[in-house]
Amino acid sequence: MKLTFLGAAQTVTGSRYLLEAAGKRVLIDCGLFQGTKNLRLRNWDALPFPADSLDAVILTHAHIDHCGYLPVLARNGYRGPVYCTPGTADLCGIMLRDSARLQEEDAAFANRHGFSKHHPALPLYTLEDAEQALRLIAPRPFDEPVPLDAQLNFRLLPAGHILGAASVVLCNGHTVIAFSGDLGRPDDPIVRAPAAPVHADYLVVESTYGDRLHDALNPENELAEMFARTFARGGLVVMPCFAVGRAQEILYYIARLKQSERMANVPVYLDSPMAISVTDLYRRHMSDHRLTVSQLHAIDHAAFMVRTVDESKAIASRNGPMVIIAGSGMVTGGRVLHHLSLYASDPRNTIALVGYQAPGTRGAALEAHAPAIKLHGDYVRVRAEVSSITSLSAHSDYSETLRWLASMSCPPIHTFVTHGEPAAADALRRRIVETLHWECSVPEYRDSVELAEQTVRRDPGPPGDPAPARAAGGAS
Repeated sequence: MKLTFLGAAQTVTGSRYLLEAAGKRVLIDCGLFQGTKNLRLRNWDALPFPADSLDAVILTHAHIDHCGYLPVLARNGYRGPVYCTPGTADLCGIMLRDSARLQEEDAAFANRHGFSKHHPALPLYTLEDAEQALRLIAPRPFDEPVPLDAQLNFRLLPAGHILGAASVVLCNGHTVIAFSGDLGRPDDPIVRAPAAPVHADYLVVESTYGDRLHDALNPENELAEMFARTFARGGLVVMPCFAVGRAQEILYYIARLKQSERMANVPVYLDSPMAISVTDLYRRHMSDHRLTVSQLHAIDHAAFMVRTVDESKAIASRNGPMVIIAGSGMVTGGRVLHHLSLYASDPRNTIALVGYQAPGTRGAALEAHAPAIKLHGDYVRVRAEVSSITSLSAHSDYSETLRWLASMSCPPIHTFVTHGEPAAADALRRRIVETLHWECSVPEYRDSVELAEQTVRRDPGPPGDPAPARAAGGAS
């Protein structure tokens, strides 16, 4: 077996892992690179393999850094199945169409205003490419074996994180290789806790927060204090927000704050057609989350749902305190840019960051208290308060990840730490070695590793058995 790391290697973006086993080529995740320009340029690189040489694609979940490259793959000739959970399949329909539209709009905007060095500026892919990719989606339920070959099959296990998110466990004869995907938190109020595989001979694990513990603060209290502080000075809150997962969590807490009268009765706007569509999906996938029907009803009524451009523009005509929740979560595009251009320069207002901000994004610049950010070709002064709600995260921290790992019945032969910035990935590697005594490494971009195949199934042994790990073969 051969494993090649084509993304999410010493970065949190562009998740793509190529597994060659049993004469098959399987791509686990097919994500878009985001963040700094050097990473985004990888999206335009030629594929390192012919697209039609792949036998299958398996998605862990529907975030763009895990599924957003699928339209490029389809445009280049891939016609095989794209396996994922039903929740991920429904979300991909929303995410990929939205991503394609944004890229088409950004290219058109750049051409109109001369922002691009390319003439004409072209989108990475089009809506037609996205539709082609979506026709390849093949949903499979959690925890059901899916054959790829006589000796190669996989299962999808709940990973928490967002609706439909999964870990992927592949079996090649007697050899098991597992991909954690993005791991959620065990006590998340909305999505269910992640489930670890019983065992794996080889493991690829994410490390987004491999170097930190989440604050033990109550996000409901953090939000209440931030709202009260802003409204007391007559300001409004602009909240860049991820449409999948985070927007629903924010509405969940706002509904609770309003019900308990801990939040002033000010207008709240969810200015994101995509987030509105995602929220509707929670009713179709009740087994994927913890929310009750009454809680979903409260979320639906926690904000005014803003769908059209005219409705979005009309928000600017309102005066006084309000909350505007709009995409995107890292301020890389979407309607939030227009709201920030209007409100970022007013010191009465607050820009509330409620998620991870990747290096190179406007969100990261705001988090670092940059005095100005570039919006639509012009720099806008940032005089508003920038508040980071640190207790909100859809990713496990290093302690929660270690507990997920330790629940496996025996150590893997080798563990590969991915999907983290270099410091975070190495910190998690060190903690795995020191705490669990597992053999562990951090692969680099385009590293390939030969994985020894097992001739007999390993005895998992008793839970927590610290059996010595064996070498996995060097990276090339």
